[in-house]
Amino acid sequence: MALSARNAVSGTVQSVKKDEIMAEVVIELPDGQTITSTITRGSADRLDLEAGDEVEAVIKASEVMVGKQ
Repeated sequence: MALSARNAVSGTVQSVKKDEIMAEVVIELPDGQTITSTITRGSADRLDLEAGDEVEAVIKASEVMVGKQ
C-alpha cells in the first residue's frame, strides 16, 4: 500500500479498548515507547485489531500537536 504520508512506524498492538463509537489503540514500538491512536470502532472492527497484531502507525504531520511549558 502506498501512502502520501512519510511518517510511518511499525509496532505491535498492545491493547484495543472499544466503546460504541470509538476505539483506543495502543501500539508499542520496538524501543518500548508507545503511540496511542483513537480511530472509529468501525475501522477497528474492519481491521480486526487485537493485541499482538503487527501494524504500522502513519502520522500525518498536519495533525501533530506541540506543547511547551
